[in-house]
Amino acid sequence: MRIPEHIGIIPDGNRRWSVNMGLGKEKGYDYGLDPGLELFKLCKEVGVKEITYYGFTTDNTKRPSLQTNAFTEACIKAVKTLSKEDASLLVVGNTASPKFPKELKPYTTRQDFGKGGLKVNFLVNYGWHWDLENLYLGRENIKRGKGNIYNRIYSSDISRVDLIIRWGGRRRLSGFLPVQSIYSDFYVIDDLWPDFKKDHLYEALEWYDSQDITLGG
Repeated sequence: MRIPEHIGIIPDGNRRWSVNMGLGKEKGYDYGLDPGLELFKLCKEVGVKEITYYGFTTDNTKRPSLQTNAFTEACIKAVKTLSKEDASLLVVGNTASPKFPKELKPYTTRQDFGKGGLKVNFLVNYGWHWDLENLYLGRENIKRGKGNIYNRIYSSDISRVDLIIRWGGRRRLSGFLPVQSIYSDFYVIDDLWPDFKKDHLYEALEWYDSQDITLGG
């Protein structure tokens, strides 16, 4: 089976799952922590080299404070949990904003934990417009062939994404890494993220293996 080198993860459906369980919307994020760790271990086992989790976006911070506090704390817990694994960790997001958790600022430079190995990127307080804002400043040089567009985005340390998997049934990217995802295959799982199962990943990998990957060629 052809294994994608880099998988992007959009773990959607935490709030809907929480409501279905009779809980407040803010309670669902903690139930997404164990699936995130399990998925990391499965990706490492099958030979994936890089994985990017979509933590929360700058738009998500417009939600009620109970929810924003809950998903911020969940992201902090997730990153700290992964720092106990064999992972090369990087957090990418708008650190200049007060919405970026100060606890995660030490992780905004890539660090190896344990034996390193699997690259793990975590998007926290991330916005596609923020990621691309430097392109405007360098547009004239880029037009003249004097600049590399990829080096001007804030997420330049994250490689091209081969496969994006989204839980929760929504069929949209929601601003996920617009440069790196330009040739990504996109697989949607209807189950909500806290209902993660191993088969979700295996089925996505089987589907990916059946795709004709040409990268436009």
